[in-house]
Amino acid sequence: MKIAVVGATGMVGSRVVAEAARRGHDQIAVFRSRRPTALPPGVPAVEGDANDPDRMSGLFHGADAIVAATRPADGNEHTAATTTTALLDAAATAGTRILFVGGAAPLRLPRHPDRLVIDSPEYVPEAIRAIAAASAAQLEACRAHPADWVYLSPPALLEPGSRTGKYRRGATTLLVGADGTSRISAEDLAVAVLDELENPVGSEHFTVGY
Repeated sequence: MKIAVVGATGMVGSRVVAEAARRGHDQIAVFRSRRPTALPPGVPAVEGDANDPDRMSGLFHGADAIVAATRPADGNEHTAATTTTALLDAAATAGTRILFVGGAAPLRLPRHPDRLVIDSPEYVPEAIRAIAAASAAQLEACRAHPADWVYLSPPALLEPGSRTGKYRRGATTLLVGADGTSRISAEDLAVAVLDELENPVGSEHFTVGY
């Protein structure tokens, strides 16, 4: 496949690039301000602003899939939905499916299916409520758009770690392990992203975890 990765310098985006290269896919790594310094051989880095649908649709032309792993800067969480819509516009123009790596906030709580993660102080303390609300708004922007999209919610804890190649896939309820934690490494999240791109399951919204 040819895959365009938007946000290629971030924690998730850089690992998606590495996983796609590991599997032999062609790629373009799209960055906004910080050029990637250590890309796999043969992966070109291209500058582009996710909020510019004309520029993005040009970069997406000929791609088989797009991965959007963008995250608003602190204090700019309110821009997430606008950026998402711009990327959806660009993907629709290019006629390419886009996978968003979002947040856990829109998932349902495992013991309270009538409530969302964003409503739980256990998972969303006040300090991260703004970014949690941004991910919920991001999913709503997807649902309001006719583009071909899929939204991946990570578990409650997503951080750099080891690539095991193993994970559980769920639907729209937060996955919690036997030890009571909800987590996955960024490396294994990237494995899940590539698995979905290579073999789409057909779900618009899904989650993964250990």
